[in-house]
Amino acid sequence: MKTTDFQQSILAWFDLHGRKDLPWQQDITPYRIWLSEIMLQQTQVTTVIPYFNAFIEQFPTIECLAQAPIDEVLHRWSGLGYYARARNLHKTAQLIVKQPHFPDTLDTLIELPGIGLSTAGAILSIAFKKSHPILDGNVKRVLARFKAVSGWPGNSSVNKQLWSISAQLTPKDRVADYTQAMMDLGATICTRSKPACINCPLNNHCLAKLTHAVSLLPTPKPAKTLAVKQLFFLLLSNDTKDIFLEKRPPSGIWGGLWSLPEFTSIESLHDWCLTTNTNIIKSKTLAPQRHTFSHYHLDFTPVLIQTDNPINFVMEADHAVWYNDKQIKSLGLPAPIKLLLQQHIRE
Repeated sequence: MKTTDFQQSILAWFDLHGRKDLPWQQDITPYRIWLSEIMLQQTQVTTVIPYFNAFIEQFPTIECLAQAPIDEVLHRWSGLGYYARARNLHKTAQLIVKQPHFPDTLDTLIELPGIGLSTAGAILSIAFKKSHPILDGNVKRVLARFKAVSGWPGNSSVNKQLWSISAQLTPKDRVADYTQAMMDLGATICTRSKPACINCPLNNHCLAKLTHAVSLLPTPKPAKTLAVKQLFFLLLSNDTKDIFLEKRPPSGIWGGLWSLPEFTSIESLHDWCLTTNTNIIKSKTLAPQRHTFSHYHLDFTPVLIQTDNPINFVMEADHAVWYNDKQIKSLGLPAPIKLLLQQHIRE
């Protein structure tokens, strides 16, 4: 299949079947495209749409985002996961507003926190109509099947091969539509499981289809057993039902979010209560729960403790504080912690 025939087939399919009513496809600006691309990393469109709309409502311009406190940004991101994306988004906004205009070259974009080659390519092609290839998860799947590229795409040599194919096939004209079409094709037709090959514009030229290897490509990531980490979370409340929260370090898991004090054992949790002179009126250990990250399972056991004397050591307002129900609802909280607090508050 000639390159021009490939491009024409993709664009003709997009004209008839491509998605054209997504929120970030309306009133296109570099800011809106950048935000959508960051949110769509490892996250499905249906999940992203309400987050994007709420985010744009609160931060309608990049200047608004740059000026906002990081806590407000993390709150709007709460539940979307991979919180480093939100921290990098905020940091990058602050860098961009100092520049004369939104960066519009590959080199200037990939220098910014959180923007890789594929995200930069999407911004340049969709927002600036400049011809640059992309290689997100959906496009990797389409190209790996179309060209029957074996090997896990995370492998550097396989990834390099797919980038070369993507660059070769990316057109000069209608590049914004083409980029969106390739992402749509992977998301709606060339899906990970049960792809609708019969509806694919590449059906008669897809090497994976012709060799009955669609279900084998892209080659899955080598299986890896996830480690298990066990923690105890302290859900400490006082006589006015305020909850004690700590702000996590800016980097790492749940970086910059507010969470419950955590301990590696029930003994260390009680030792902390003794050290802080926390008078325990009532204590209850809840059933363990599991939250899975990309590289390990977190098994956590919530421990509810009620005290009648607020912790008497000096707390810095930006590190550890007592929060009531209304305040908690405006904080950036990890999804499992937010759910745990909601369950406790209802009791």
